[in-house]
Amino acid sequence: MSVITSCQSVSKSFSARPLFKDISFTVDDRDRLGLIGPNGSGKSTLLKILTGLIEPDEGSVVPRKFLRSAYVSQDNKYPAGMTVRQIVSASLDGLDIEDGERLSRVEVTLTRMGFEDFDADVASLSGGWRKRLALAAELVKEPDFLLLDEPTNHLDLEGVLWLEDLLKSSQFAFVVVSHDRNFLENVTNRTIELNAQYKDGYLGAKGPYSVFLTARQEYLAALSNEEQALASKVRRELAWLARGARARQTKSTKRIRDAGTLLEEFEDVKQRSNMTNSVNIDFNASGRKTKELVVCKGIEKTLGGKKLFSNLDIVLTPGQKLGLLGTNGSGKTTLLKIIADTLQPDKGTVKRADGLKIVWFDQNREQLDQTITLKQALCPSGDSVVYRDRQMHVASWSKRFLFRPDQLSMPVSYLSGGEQARILIARLMLQPADILILDEPTNDLDIPSLEVLEESLEDFPGAIVLVTHDRFMLDSISTILLALDGKGGTEYFADYPQWESVFQNRGSSGGKKEGRKGDKSDARIKAAPAPVAEPAAPVKPLTGSEKKELLGMHDKIEQAEAVVAAVKKRMEDPKLASNHVKLQDCMAELHRAEAEVEKLFTRWTELEQRQAAT
Repeated sequence: MSVITSCQSVSKSFSARPLFKDISFTVDDRDRLGLIGPNGSGKSTLLKILTGLIEPDEGSVVPRKFLRSAYVSQDNKYPAGMTVRQIVSASLDGLDIEDGERLSRVEVTLTRMGFEDFDADVASLSGGWRKRLALAAELVKEPDFLLLDEPTNHLDLEGVLWLEDLLKSSQFAFVVVSHDRNFLENVTNRTIELNAQYKDGYLGAKGPYSVFLTARQEYLAALSNEEQALASKVRRELAWLARGARARQTKSTKRIRDAGTLLEEFEDVKQRSNMTNSVNIDFNASGRKTKELVVCKGIEKTLGGKKLFSNLDIVLTPGQKLGLLGTNGSGKTTLLKIIADTLQPDKGTVKRADGLKIVWFDQNREQLDQTITLKQALCPSGDSVVYRDRQMHVASWSKRFLFRPDQLSMPVSYLSGGEQARILIARLMLQPADILILDEPTNDLDIPSLEVLEESLEDFPGAIVLVTHDRFMLDSISTILLALDGKGGTEYFADYPQWESVFQNRGSSGGKKEGRKGDKSDARIKAAPAPVAEPAAPVKPLTGSEKKELLGMHDKIEQAEAVVAAVKKRMEDPKLASNHVKLQDCMAELHRAEAEVEKLFTRWTELEQRQAAT
């Protein structure tokens, strides 16, 4: 194990705002380093400093002699009219490589990236394939050290799993900036968070994201204890200063100086302890009590001669959170449009509650006018917004989303992708909703914002339809999953692990298998293989009692979920944390309650499918 890059006392500011100060760490040849931090902490800037694209204000980066580095940025733009082969070949310009080796490297790399048509025009590629091309253009250089800035953006779940395989089997060291927590957990062996909350400006941990979370919790607990200890010292010193010294002795003068130093230290610790970098997100529900918001019966849709889904039934009720799974082009966005009544199905019926209010989060940011200012985007008219029947000045409203007062006059085009995502969330929060449609809401959001968004979605009383490649959010938010296989087939699952298990088993039972390297717990497949044709068993019609059971299933599920929520609420009691016996009892009760919810959902799915089939 040897050091390949040393970052020594590096500082960087933009305008008068410091990003980070006096950062020092090393990267060795076995590091798979995850670089995280809130938006604006300087992650992308630090990557560019490590690659030599920009210079630090202070300090230095010292790479190992003859180190071959490669860098994949967030945005990848290519000249019009160029082919995939030409792009990758051009990245080798300037290297001492013979034509035969160049040709071989390009073709081997493109094949490894999954490309089949090497002469395809770059303009014809989707966002996911453009990301693969960006990786190919850097990996063809055979780097020792790869730096990746948000590589999972624009990739569907299949693409993310493919990238995990690539990085886990790599022989080079890498630093990756990402907000995808499952991705970080699966590919990294070291984690660093840039955050002014830490005394050194960053906190590091040897291990993946889960290990870092434990280290951060321990750090914050120690910071809180330090604040309390310093507060006690400060009170004693202030009491001593108030009494005054009897004489100007050297010892007394020194104590006065030490008291001043102590006060400065206490203020620093207090400020860092109370620092927050998360958005204050809380969606505004309409309060509708209708049992069924949207009911789709036997819907079917074909686009461009490709059948996306057929004979599909969906029932959305308050409190239900439907997650959609499927590769790019499988029909997820089309299904969202049908639910939102902006597109009609070819067959089937869609029934919506009267006066239904649907709020849509658009992954393409098409709702944002890039020419207006941040103030106009947050508050189109006047200086105040109305949130939950209460007026709030735009300055206070913007502060909830971590915007600075000086940013209000900036054009939207000057803001980062994460900041623009926060604008959209702010606008959604002003609209009362029965159904939230969230199409890739996690793009560009930092991890603290993701955690707050998840909490808000869990508490939202209306229905949610969620499309995201963030597996952590998909599994934690969704009460049920609907998978689209891209060939017209659909299937419901209780949660992400169930979907993963089913498709893993199908992949190993026959047909073309695209497995994952690594241990069994990390096994995935990249695409759902066509199921083996079997004689269809006759579907048994619902009996009278089963029809009655189905009608009452929504209420049963709501009651079961209420039990889960109540147990979780009890577990938040700080007194419970110190009583491990009661805590274990509560955990057992929670597992039983969650199992009951899963059992009810399984039964509900079975009855719904039998009813639809007959």
